[in-house]
Amino acid sequence: MSAADGGRDTGATLTRRLAEWAAGLRHPDLPERIGEYATSQVMSHLAVVRASLAHPLGRKLVRAFGPPLAPDAGRAAHVLAALSSCLYYEDSMYAGHVTHASVGVPLAYRRAQRLDGRALLTAVVAANECAARVTAAAVLGPLRGQGTSYTQLVGAVAARLHGAGAPAETWTAAWGLALAMPPWPLRRALLGSEAKVLSAATPVRTALDACDAAAAGLRGADDILEHPGGLLAKFSHVPSPEVVTAGLGERWHTDTLTFKMYPAGAYVDAAVDCAVDLHARLSPEEIHGIEEIVVSAARLTLSMDQEGAPYLDREHSAIMALNVGVAYNVATALTTGSVTPADLAEPATKDPVRWALADRVRMEYDAELSRRVLRATAPLGEALRQGEERGRQWLADFMGAGAAAAEIGGPPSATFQDADKTVGARLRITLRDGRVVTASCERPRGSAGPRTRDTHRVLVREKLAASGTSPGVRDALEHLASLDAQEVDDLIGRALSEPLPAPAPVKERTAR
Repeated sequence: MSAADGGRDTGATLTRRLAEWAAGLRHPDLPERIGEYATSQVMSHLAVVRASLAHPLGRKLVRAFGPPLAPDAGRAAHVLAALSSCLYYEDSMYAGHVTHASVGVPLAYRRAQRLDGRALLTAVVAANECAARVTAAAVLGPLRGQGTSYTQLVGAVAARLHGAGAPAETWTAAWGLALAMPPWPLRRALLGSEAKVLSAATPVRTALDACDAAAAGLRGADDILEHPGGLLAKFSHVPSPEVVTAGLGERWHTDTLTFKMYPAGAYVDAAVDCAVDLHARLSPEEIHGIEEIVVSAARLTLSMDQEGAPYLDREHSAIMALNVGVAYNVATALTTGSVTPADLAEPATKDPVRWALADRVRMEYDAELSRRVLRATAPLGEALRQGEERGRQWLADFMGAGAAAAEIGGPPSATFQDADKTVGARLRITLRDGRVVTASCERPRGSAGPRTRDTHRVLVREKLAASGTSPGVRDALEHLASLDAQEVDDLIGRALSEPLPAPAPVKERTAR
């Protein structure tokens, strides 16, 4: 036995070893920085849910499933997962969009399980680590991002059962049941309809049912991850089962958190940051006089943009097609100075000025930006390093034969304390008078890296403020770890029930 295996019997199945470690995790086991990350993660998640509640799509979800403060914890967890996933505003880590389950479920069960601040934050971290590890073991596969339903299945089981103080045997049984029939989402539905809002909610509901079934004595396959007929074999082209238990208690995936500052695809954020910079440097007249916008980006950004392109139809576009479309988001940031949840609904999506500007955007592949993506921890670098030669072959199949020779760094990381996510972009704008202005962004605001490690609390307070949360609630959330169960319940209730901000009017501009 070794520290890298969490001190457990290495002859046990992966779910057994992971469950034994996570079920025993307590708040004093968390390094201080991990507890601080988890606090910021809860704050950011509440901002995301509030933003969705103010959006037309969120209002449809509430009509369908009820409010996020529903007295039934399972129903609350279901609607919280739907709300947090509908705007592409949620945080992520290496690997996966874990927060719909890892934060949403403890928030929903806070009252039923009488969670004080320390218990809530520990449940969040336990679920983070379990969901991210399983996702990392399968990341080089056909599903990515919000499409990885098994991320929520793993995270929701961990979050609920940690809060309940359930023994490892129940975790193992619940995972075996939850992962028995994981959903396989269709890209046409995710990108071309509003069905994407159920991409996290459906597996969360399944996972909660699995917890009930396991508590009643039902048993699933305890080798559901590593068996030749199990999850990794089905959902990964390059399975890395060893990652599930690597460095338990030392290699914290929570260190890899990226905090989303825009409701847009993660690979679009750097281009938006560039456009925000240029909005501040150009006058409205100069913006109207733009002849061409060239966005230089990594292969991942181009691929995401191309996937969404067939589903773009101005104001009739499905929300995820808007999320991943570089042109619309760049045009929005150039004309307004940001991208906000209100930009994903009318009247913003009917604004002829930003669509006219979007028509002038041209995408351009940048080899150096692609190389930086592969050297970073997330979204692919660490997975390629852990996959070794199998990872290189996957990269060649995904990005072309030339990509196999790319420099992807050394061995897998022993710790994620220096983790980064580097998906950059460059903008080159040609004005009507022939002048050329440029901007570049190596790492978007909030993306995992040294700056985010120093400023994540500032970022999430900004995000909460934008959602209309009062200063008093923002201040109280910073001290979440010190609150008793009643104080936690009251504070989360306040955070989700304060008045929502009125959407800002679209600025009147005259298109040329």
